[in-house]
Amino acid sequence: MIIKPSNRVKSIGEYAFAEVDKEVLKLKKLGITPIDFGVGDPKDPTPGIIRNYTKRAIDKRMDSGYPSYIGTDEFRQTIAEWTKKRFNVSLNPVTEITSTIGAKEAVFNFHEGFVNPGDIVIMPNPGYPPYERGTLFAEGKPYFYPLLKENDFLPELNKIPKDVVKKAKLMWVNYPNNPTGATITREKLKEIVDFGKDNNIIIGSDECYSEIYFDEKPISILELTKECVFAVQSLSKRSAMTTYRVGWMAGDERVIDIFKKVKTNIDSGTATFIQDAAVAALLDESHVEEMRNSYKKKRDIVVNALTSIGLDDCTPKVTLYIWQKGPKGMKSIDFAKKLLEKDIAIVTTPGSWLSHEINNVNPGEGYVRFALVPSLKDCKVAAERLKKIKI
Repeated sequence: MIIKPSNRVKSIGEYAFAEVDKEVLKLKKLGITPIDFGVGDPKDPTPGIIRNYTKRAIDKRMDSGYPSYIGTDEFRQTIAEWTKKRFNVSLNPVTEITSTIGAKEAVFNFHEGFVNPGDIVIMPNPGYPPYERGTLFAEGKPYFYPLLKENDFLPELNKIPKDVVKKAKLMWVNYPNNPTGATITREKLKEIVDFGKDNNIIIGSDECYSEIYFDEKPISILELTKECVFAVQSLSKRSAMTTYRVGWMAGDERVIDIFKKVKTNIDSGTATFIQDAAVAALLDESHVEEMRNSYKKKRDIVVNALTSIGLDDCTPKVTLYIWQKGPKGMKSIDFAKKLLEKDIAIVTTPGSWLSHEINNVNPGEGYVRFALVPSLKDCKVAAERLKKIKI
């Protein structure tokens, strides 16, 4: 018997971060403990207020049965109240919000509700892999718009071909941006919203990093409109709850209603006691402020080390990532490998792994991404190691 993968599986390569894990394993086999800036998974513990509430919620929910597909009333109401306080946007918790199992599953599965074979989905390059993978599994076609420094890592809507716009069902935007650390102005976001309305394209705004900022608070697409748009949120980065797998989508009730139908047929929802913990997380802002301060300290330590050896100053104003331009003329993978040398032993993600080469241009080429997830102590050690590099 011959075992073959489906065409969908054959159409995709390795998940980029799985490749990072392989490189880490190689170093460990050599007896070297690397400092891992590769994957954006916070190493700091989930705040005690959340852990303690989770413990109590397990007993509270000991006979709750299957969780709600769309989230408990309390969780959705808390999301609505948080959104009102944070963005001054009023949401109907019954019709305009649904719980999700974090962001990855939500983004990936969203396409199943809207994309027919041959439909185009417009997405950033570089960008979060589930934008593309979800499109391919729904038998759609990705169209990548490049995020380039000369354009402040923002989409140039006038350069999207008319035939692409005509066939597009969905456009993804992601600000604060992973991996570039870029922000978006209200004017530019309005331009994108208007583009979607004018061309009958749903706009999906991935806002999972909205709470990791060091200066001005990022805006939400929901501040401009709820019509034909939706926002994706997660507690993974805001509250270091990556292992909990909890988040939400909010926006146009017609969009949310269709996505709820997808969810009902794919999953059983986030565990109810975890939704209880998410409520506790959303009601507390002190741990988020502490987290922002910690990321800022780590950012400054690593950026100072990188600039001290002659690299461009790529200080991010938002997110937990540094999108670092490497030495002039050096490819992403070569710079990442240099950082992996045993006397440096720093793991990063090559920018070219997070991007696609389109028309002989890979927007991520020449960059590496540092995820500021190691401890403050390890960031200081990494800074000393970085200073050893000769450019």
